Amino acid sequence: MDTMVRFFQRQGKKIVKEQWFYLVLVIILLSIITQYNNPNFLSLVNIQNVLSQISTLGLVAAGVTILIVSGNFDISIGSIIGFAGTMGCLALREGASEIVAILIIISIATLCSVLNGSLSVLFKAPSFIITLATSGLFTGICLTVMRGGNVTIFGQMEFFASTYVFNMIPLLFFISILGYFVIGSILRYTQFGRRVYAIGNNQQAAFLSGINVSKNKILFFLTSGIMTGVATVMLISRLGASQASTGAGFELQAIGAVIIGGVPINGGRGTMFGTFVGVLLMGIIFNMLNLMRVNPYMQQIAYGCLILASIALSSLRTRIN
Repeated sequence: MDTMVRFFQRQGKKIVKEQWFYLVLVIILLSIITQYNNPNFLSLVNIQNVLSQISTLGLVAAGVTILIVSGNFDISIGSIIGFAGTMGCLALREGASEIVAILIIISIATLCSVLNGSLSVLFKAPSFIITLATSGLFTGICLTVMRGGNVTIFGQMEFFASTYVFNMIPLLFFISILGYFVIGSILRYTQFGRRVYAIGNNQQAAFLSGINVSKNKILFFLTSGIMTGVATVMLISRLGASQASTGAGFELQAIGAVIIGGVPINGGRGTMFGTFVGVLLMGIIFNMLNLMRVNPYMQQIAYGCLILASIALSSLRTRIN
């Protein structure tokens, strides 16, 4: 009995030290307050809406978690989503099957992300700068091909967005959870995951210990690209159309969710569950503000304040530890 008590005490101390623990408390508190002010908050329709909205961002954030933990950034993700999604929709419009369109979307997103990692390694430049350049490149190519227009796909690729498991839970959310599980398992149980943390903690030390930093950096971007590609398929399924600006802002939201979830801006630490809680908190806050009919401009202020508060909390925890 004493052994069990000590075990739970140790686990409790570990949990209290995690940033996601406090985020869960905030989510519970916000849910109670919002439900009190608007009984529709916990309605099935609204819950389905929140889960669908956070699914796409969740997959992107899962890939971004690997990048930030390893000390990298990709701010071209929004451009990649617009480019890959538009090319996939264009293929559908030209008569390609949905399977072919899905493969095109995932392939383009993956190749663009690998290009980012490869250029960063080739030029020995920070990934932030490289992806700043390629962001304009991908958007420009998409605008040139489409001449600034968009592509609609009436009645196609609706399966993902229109399917509900047990007629209750969006299939999009299940796919997102699967993405969290896969990336989380990679980070926790594989040699690849250990390299993510090793490079993020100290790139020079990782190199001296025999880790091929350049090769692994490209693999980190490849993994993120695959997740971005799947997320793009899900987004197109919801929207039924795409253009160059379709993914605008996704990269900042994903980075914000990862930081909110407890991954320090300089990398080296973080968990996939923390990212999930960060994405969920963002989804609930935006939904809450919409239900309360808060001015969209004020919502952006709230989003910025949330990220600043998370960075401050992360910094405080680092100093204490």
